[in-house]
Amino acid sequence: MRTCEEPRPPNGQSPIALAAGQSEYGFAEKVVEGMFIVVNSITIKIHSKAFHASFELWQLQGYSVNPNWQQSDLRLTRITDPHRGEVLTFKELTWQTLRIEADATDNGDQDPVTTPLRLITNQGRIQISLKRRTKDCNVVASKLMFLLDDLLWVLTDSQLKAMMKYAESLSEAMEKSAQQRKSLAPESVQVTPPAPSAQQSWAQPFGGSPSPSSIGQYFDKHDMKESSYHLLISRLDLHICDDSHAREAGALKHGMLGGAIQLTFRRMAFDYYPFHRAGDACKHWVRYSEAMETRGQWARKLVSEFQSKIEKL
Repeated sequence: MRTCEEPRPPNGQSPIALAAGQSEYGFAEKVVEGMFIVVNSITIKIHSKAFHASFELWQLQGYSVNPNWQQSDLRLTRITDPHRGEVLTFKELTWQTLRIEADATDNGDQDPVTTPLRLITNQGRIQISLKRRTKDCNVVASKLMFLLDDLLWVLTDSQLKAMMKYAESLSEAMEKSAQQRKSLAPESVQVTPPAPSAQQSWAQPFGGSPSPSSIGQYFDKHDMKESSYHLLISRLDLHICDDSHAREAGALKHGMLGGAIQLTFRRMAFDYYPFHRAGDACKHWVRYSEAMETRGQWARKLVSEFQSKIEKL
């Protein structure tokens, strides 16, 4: 993979649907989604102007799951609402070992001498939820959850600085891509049924002949209101230490020894909603709490003040 100076145009219709001679979500899509994939090892190499990185995965498995993230009948792994013309699908990827390594390129803006950044994790998984239109299979919204168990990460201060520079080198390309997605994102003008209450859950989604109202309620229960990305780490032990080999002469000269910092995080979570509009409701967020209402009122007030200033201009 190589980072692009300018974002590429969208992929358009699903290649699976086009190859099958169909223009909407149908049998070919269901067959491909039902496949159980096992890969012994996979290597992904990423190149950019400032650095190059590699991701190595061992014992990768990909399969369909139901909305509760459990393997079950394939008919339970998708929710189709004919009234909305949308379908929800749920996937899970698991692996035994993940190795990440990044280093500066020769022609990048990094320092000539850098320490490669390395990270090795065990037993992680990614949960993917997709909402697509049935008429053309285009993705309307997605939800990606990156789940890791216990993680031990040892970083030197030079590696930490290099990681910050790697992030800066990608920020421009990511910003251009985000602007493209926002410009192509559908406007939230479609009318959807209100969210069901806790007492209105649909217990048997595929039993008998459910009514359109019950399908809508079950669909809305697991619907993704907007695209989001999440990272959850059960436990992170982070060790940051200085480079003794690079500063050994200076430390001995001044009579100082190297130091280290150990940080332990439990249940650390990051949630990113790239398409969320200022002042919109946050009740559908994963970790929503009543404390966010105060933030919501503050955001709506700022938006109102901004709009009034724009109208005056």
